[in-house]
Amino acid sequence: FRIFSEIQISEISILKDFLNICNLLHPNFLLEHHLKAKMENHTRMSEFILVGFKSHPGSQLLLSVLFSAMYIVTVVGNICMILIIRMDSKLHTPMYFFLENLSTLDICYSSAITPRAALAFLLGRRSISYNGCASQMFFFSLFGTTEAFFLAVMAYDRFAAICNPLLYPVIMSRRLCVLMVLGSYLSGCINCTIQTGFTFSLSFCGRREINHFFCDVAAVIHASCSDTLVNELVMLAVCGSIIVGTALVVFISYGYIIITIIQMPSAESRHKAFSTCSSHMVTICLFFGTVFFMYAQPGAASSPNKSNTISIFYTVVIPMLNPFIYTLRNREVKESLKKHLHLLHLNH
Repeated sequence: FRIFSEIQISEISILKDFLNICNLLHPNFLLEHHLKAKMENHTRMSEFILVGFKSHPGSQLLLSVLFSAMYIVTVVGNICMILIIRMDSKLHTPMYFFLENLSTLDICYSSAITPRAALAFLLGRRSISYNGCASQMFFFSLFGTTEAFFLAVMAYDRFAAICNPLLYPVIMSRRLCVLMVLGSYLSGCINCTIQTGFTFSLSFCGRREINHFFCDVAAVIHASCSDTLVNELVMLAVCGSIIVGTALVVFISYGYIIITIIQMPSAESRHKAFSTCSSHMVTICLFFGTVFFMYAQPGAASSPNKSNTISIFYTVVIPMLNPFIYTLRNREVKESLKKHLHLLHLNH
């Protein structure tokens, strides 16, 4: 023990002499060395590593191609929907005003996640900066929450059109439609500010690996080395209240719609009323079904593994399917599309 202590003391003394010599030769040596170490540590600690689907290295190229193809289809399909509504004066109604805004939202919603994920799968660059991760979470939460409110607003619009057809133009005025859209975005802003603020107030240690292909709230919380109980409860309360609140508006609206349709005298009127709602009902089932499964349940933040595959559905697949659902199941949109394709064919 005595020999070991003497060796240790001699090593410390040699190290001190070395540092003193370095400081004499270069007075700022110790300061620069300290700052460099701090900068390296900050650089190393200011990145996250997205490890979603890392266990399937052979499928990375396939995932990149699929994500890229679905993103292109999403953008083209939703832009076509916007153009069809803009070019046809018959579609300048509250229902299609909301549908146009939904298409715009789907483009933004998908753009927050899909392009970067496709590039990461292709190039293998899984690191994302701290600010980049916070921005991605902010915009994803913003557009996702806004879409939930949009679907509730569209359900109320269908309720007003079918249950109060004579008062529909008065109820769904242009001013109210604009206020509903702005209110949906404002609600999205409030939620994403709460979610992002609470999540990035946590401490992150080590390699900061996120078990997801994007900066999802639950996955980032799970990567923290802090006590996350409060954050999990906040996420559950906020997301749960939004999902339950908007879903209640949807279910109550469609409850009245179904009762009204059943009471209609003719089969033709019932079919016409149902056809205007069927596409919206399909979208609602897809969106709320997956989102409720992901967020409105205890332990969502503690088991991010199961969320990777499911989250592809609501971040990539649903925005791609929406324009097709509304086109294939909506008679007015189909007729408008056929008319414009016919005119395009005649011009060529």
